[in-house]
Amino acid sequence: MKKFRDAPATDVAGKDRLGEDFVQKYPQSRYRVEVYSWLVKGYLSEGQVDKMEAVGDKELVLMPNDAQTLAIVGSTLPRAMSASTPDPEKRLAKAESYSKKALDIVPTYPKPDNVSDEAFVAAKNQTMALAYSGLGIVAIRRGKFAEAIPNLEQSVKLDPNPDPVNYYLLGIANEKASHFDDAVTAFTKCAAIPGGGIQATCKTSIDEAKKLGATQMSAPK
Repeated sequence: MKKFRDAPATDVAGKDRLGEDFVQKYPQSRYRVEVYSWLVKGYLSEGQVDKMEAVGDKELVLMPNDAQTLAIVGSTLPRAMSASTPDPEKRLAKAESYSKKALDIVPTYPKPDNVSDEAFVAAKNQTMALAYSGLGIVAIRRGKFAEAIPNLEQSVKLDPNPDPVNYYLLGIANEKASHFDDAVTAFTKCAAIPGGGIQATCKTSIDEAKKLGATQMSAPK
């Protein structure tokens, strides 16, 4: 366990292997929750969504009120879906349930004595931002664009470093709901965030939303 804890977080793959070795060797250890919690984030950063989901569910059996794991899994499952995803509605229902539960739990968390007020609020906001993103993406997957908008707005509002993909999805939801000016605003914010590989797509989407706004009637809010 000391070897796992001492492994640098920057070496995600190496720390993942140490965690996997530990839970395989000590499947009933009281420390396995700590390892599972790390593996959820480690697998996510490596794009191993199936493994992230599996280990997240294992952790939630032991710690059903871990809002961070609920929010991570709840926001990742709908984002990682594709046309070949089996039983998509079951996956969406799971993501929705996890995200809603995370939002219910976060306000009940007591502040640890060794954590500053600022850090505690930031951590809560980050978790809620993930959960709201999950609900927004679930709504988009279901074609409920008006329902997606307030959830994605909350996500980018709470996140100190908003994910450009959430701004992009907010733009898509507004465009589909015929809120073209709001779509332009969201795409513009997306395009202004460096990295993420989505800037070019957002810049193109700005022009498309402007054209739609010039030729179609905007829906009332």
